[in-house]
Amino acid sequence: MTSRHLLIVFVVLLGLGPLVLPEFYITLLNYIGLYALVALGLVLLTGVGGLTSFGQAAFVGLGAYATAALTTATDLPAWLLPLANPWGGLLAGLLVTAAVALLLGVLTLRLSGHYLPLGTIAWGISLYFLFGNLQFLGGHTGISGIPTLSIAGIELRDGRHYYYLIWAVLLAAVWLTHNLLDSRAGRAIRALKGGVVMAEAMGVDTARTKTIIFLIAALFACLSGWLYAHLQRFVNPTPFGLHIGIEYLFMAVIGGAAYVWGALVGAALITVLKQWLQDLLPQLFGATGNFEVIAFGLLMIVVLHRARDGLWPWLVRWLPEKSALAERHRDAPPLPRRPVPAVGSPLLEVKDAIKQFGGLVANDHMSLHVNAGEILALIGPNGAGKSTFFNLVTGVNPPTAGEVRFMGERVDGHTSRMIARMGMSRTFQHVRLLAGMTVLENVALGAHMRGKHGVPAAMLHLEREEEHCLLAEAARHCQRVGLGEHLQDAAGSLPLGKQRIVEIARALAADPCLLLLDEPAAGLRFMEKQALAELLKQLRAEGMGILLVEHDMEFVMDLADRVVVMEFGKKIAEGLPHAVQSDPAVIEAYLGGVE
Repeated sequence: MTSRHLLIVFVVLLGLGPLVLPEFYITLLNYIGLYALVALGLVLLTGVGGLTSFGQAAFVGLGAYATAALTTATDLPAWLLPLANPWGGLLAGLLVTAAVALLLGVLTLRLSGHYLPLGTIAWGISLYFLFGNLQFLGGHTGISGIPTLSIAGIELRDGRHYYYLIWAVLLAAVWLTHNLLDSRAGRAIRALKGGVVMAEAMGVDTARTKTIIFLIAALFACLSGWLYAHLQRFVNPTPFGLHIGIEYLFMAVIGGAAYVWGALVGAALITVLKQWLQDLLPQLFGATGNFEVIAFGLLMIVVLHRARDGLWPWLVRWLPEKSALAERHRDAPPLPRRPVPAVGSPLLEVKDAIKQFGGLVANDHMSLHVNAGEILALIGPNGAGKSTFFNLVTGVNPPTAGEVRFMGERVDGHTSRMIARMGMSRTFQHVRLLAGMTVLENVALGAHMRGKHGVPAAMLHLEREEEHCLLAEAARHCQRVGLGEHLQDAAGSLPLGKQRIVEIARALAADPCLLLLDEPAAGLRFMEKQALAELLKQLRAEGMGILLVEHDMEFVMDLADRVVVMEFGKKIAEGLPHAVQSDPAVIEAYLGGVE
């Protein structure tokens, strides 16, 4: 039985639910569906994007109160009367939620570390108290008399009628989210966990990507709130407080925060356990109280110790494996390539670049140039400022003074994303891969700038032709660097040396004319170094310029056309490899002096 067959069985069983289950279980399944919709947004935002939010319950409240206020008001202005119905309430809720989410996103998504979740707690509490203090929203008493929904003239009068709508909306959201993550835009979202520097170097607009997933998660929560309001026909602030926001996060984490179907698993488990514990624990302790909160806390500790990725990865081991991506995309046409500069033409020109961090001068009047069809090695002792220079050139840390030109255009002051789009690609001193993604997907991230389709097309699966081409391009570069047998392996499962080769393949997938390699031979065995050297020679022959930082002197001297030596942030020598090797200043820098 395939995964598709299991999904069909699951949907059929869902459809049979109202025909065979008693009212209690229908109500329970309705709430599981509503909670899973919010948890699904947290999978996208927190599990995949790495942005922790405790405030999603507030967005549920926005959706619920928007439709409640519009459908129960008696003195609306004339221009709002067309919206005074449940479907108008849905539109209003989505618009209000989108506006609030964009505003809050601008304010909080710039935060990092523990400041981001603290920020979401702050606005989550603020919106909760706002609901309770606005009199036109009924204050803490709430709003009653919310009308039922009607679809195609059929009135949804009770939980059995709402059941199909709730689960249809949830399954549609699951489909949209799954499509999004299985796309170029989805890889950009996953890249957020690899850090801003890596993602921007691959051409990902990280600020925009964060805002998009924050908005999608908020709109999913709004949909849940709209459905809840018309199912209950009453709203008050209680279900939209911070404690419920924490519960939603529990659902995502326990189910599997990085997995789409984990949202359903977590919502089902927490909802059923909550109901069961509310009935059982008072009988055991002989008193009433929120004992289930204590049980949830203990459960969370156990899950974090025993199954940090949640329960879904444990369940998915019993499902059939998917077919290999490489086979499905083998025949896709190649992507367009940028024009190759003439051999010998200048690519990178750095003049008197200075980089200061407070009183520390990391790069002091550094100058060099790299031409097309040339390998320039940048060497020096540890702490000489080589990696700082890489960051200076690629826009991660702009120079304090001096000039950087790429392809004849000044780029000092440009973002790393802008420079990458011009044709400069890089690897990192400390490997920066997405360990849970396959080698093929990691390399495809390098081709991000060569695609055009965005989030709406990805969610509706309208970008399949482009996606085939991107993955085929990634597969070709994997084959080129000797990773053909590892396409479907998790990148984090490879030894360090092969992970560095994955980074090189990812950089090549961007179709650069200048390649910056930061210690690419570190961790490689002798034969792997030989293969890497042959690859770099081939790239040079094709007209690509290469700026190489490396500590393996034998590797450098046999490969480089020219060598630049740094010490304490300054250039102390430049020339042909054999000339640099015999330079007294270089010998002193490496060996401490000469006789």
